[in-house]
Amino acid sequence: MSDNPEKTAEDARLISLEQDHEIRDWTQSFGCTEAQLRAAVQAVGHSAAQVRAYLAHRRAA
Repeated sequence: MSDNPEKTAEDARLISLEQDHEIRDWTQSFGCTEAQLRAAVQAVGHSAAQVRAYLAHRRAA
């Protein structure tokens, strides 16, 4: 989620846990809590695609 319109593509691929608005945007996008988002990033890294897949797999289990 971008605060710099020049970096939209990169920001949409990587999750930053450093800014409150990004955490809010990603948790809304994934339909998860902040704790779930942080656990997913810790497990699979900052890639939005990998976090999305991780969270989907956890929900299905």
